[in-house]
Amino acid sequence: MPASLARRYDEPVEVEHRDGAPLAFTRHGRRHVVRAVLAHWWETRAWWESDDAAGVCDDERELWRVEAAASRSTVPAVAVVDLAFAWSTGTWTVVAVLD
Repeated sequence: MPASLARRYDEPVEVEHRDGAPLAFTRHGRRHVVRAVLAHWWETRAWWESDDAAGVCDDERELWRVEAAASRSTVPAVAVVDLAFAWSTGTWTVVAVLD
């Protein structure tokens, strides 16, 4: 498997989804269409990062690794992007872009 570089972000994005799965997202004013879902998993924040004195952490987020392409490009550049949906806030973010 070839090595890849992941650029880490924590950038809010607007996501179009159906049944929770992302279909498209808008980043920097540019719409990207999801061509394939490559992976799907859940993460919780580490208990030691909790603001709760008892160490209870319910900050769960759902992650989707997708292959996406700019929708208005004549030669679509395909990127692999990690999108996250935070259940506690109901917001989507771009977590990483893999080269």
